[in-house]
Amino acid sequence: MPAVALFWRIFGLNAVVLGAATALLLWAPVTVSVPVLFTEASVLIGGLAVMLVANAVLLRVGLAPLARLNRRMSTVDVLRPGQRLPVQGHGGVPDVLRAFNAMLDRLEQERATSAARALSAQESERRRIARELHDEVGQTLTAVLMDLKRAADRSPDPGLRNELVQAQETTRASLDEVRRLAHRLRPGVLEDLGLTSALTALAVEVSDHTGLEIQRRFDSGLELDEQTELVLYRVAQESLTNVARHAGASKVALSLTGEGSAVVLRIEDDGRGVGLAHEGAGIRGMRERALLIGAMLEVGDGPHGGTHVSLTAPAARPVALSERADSSDS
Repeated sequence: MPAVALFWRIFGLNAVVLGAATALLLWAPVTVSVPVLFTEASVLIGGLAVMLVANAVLLRVGLAPLARLNRRMSTVDVLRPGQRLPVQGHGGVPDVLRAFNAMLDRLEQERATSAARALSAQESERRRIARELHDEVGQTLTAVLMDLKRAADRSPDPGLRNELVQAQETTRASLDEVRRLAHRLRPGVLEDLGLTSALTALAVEVSDHTGLEIQRRFDSGLELDEQTELVLYRVAQESLTNVARHAGASKVALSLTGEGSAVVLRIEDDGRGVGLAHEGAGIRGMRERALLIGAMLEVGDGPHGGTHVSLTAPAARPVALSERADSSDS
C-alpha cells in the first residue's frame, strides 16, 4: 500500500543518516569525558547539526513529489484540461501521483458530461424563448403597430396623430429589438447557412449597435460538426459582447482559420486588456463550452495590448491556404 511504502521510505532515509552518524562515532578518534569537555561538546553538537541537515536534505529530496502534488492540488482547474504530474517509478509516491492523475481524468470526464447536459438544456431553453419572442411577443407588437397606424390614419386631430405616429416608432423599435434578441438567442443563420455566415452576421450586428470596427478573416471549406460550430459561435458571441461592454476598444480582429488538423477562432481588440482581473461567469462559460468539444481556450493580454481570446478546436480535415477568404467591415 502507498502509506506503508511511504513509511518505509522515510524510515530508510532516517536509517541512512543515523547509520552514518553511528559509523562516525565508532571509527572517529573521539571520546566523551565526564564531565563533558567543551571541545567534546562542540564536536557532538557539530555532528548533530550535520546529521539534522543531512536528514532534512534527504527528506526534501524524497518527498519532493508530494510537494509538487500539493501545489498542483491547490491550483488545478478542471476547466483547463491536461494538467497532469509526471510520474516515474512504481510504488509509494509514484502510486499516489498516478491516483491523482486518474482522479483528474475522471473529474474532467464527469465535468464534460455534466457540461454537455447543461449546455444542451440551455440551448433548448434559448430556442424556446426565441420562439416565444418571435411568435407571441413579435406578433403582438406587430398587431399593436397596425392598430396604431389605423388609429393615426383615422384621427382628425393633428396633435393626436403625431402622438400616434411617435407611438408607432416606439413600437417599431421595440419590435426590432425583440427580433434582435430572438436572433441572438437562436441564430437561425447558423443552422441555415453555416458558421462563416453566422459569424459575419454577428460581426455586422455588433458593429452596427456598438460602433466597433470589426475586421474579419475567415477560411472557407471548413468541415465542422454542428456542436463544434455552435461552440465556436457562442464563444465569438460572448467575446464580442465582453469587448463591447468592458474593453473600451475601438477595433476588433475576428478570425477563423484552419491550422493543420485544428480550427482556431481568435478575437483580439485594442482595449485595456485583461490584466489581473478575475475570470467572470462569461469566461467560465466559454471554458465549459470548450471542454465540451475537447477544445483549448486561452484568454489573456494581446502582444500589442488589448485582450486576446483563442479557441483551438479539432477539425474534420486540414484547410489549404488557397481556400482562405479575407474580408472586413467597419
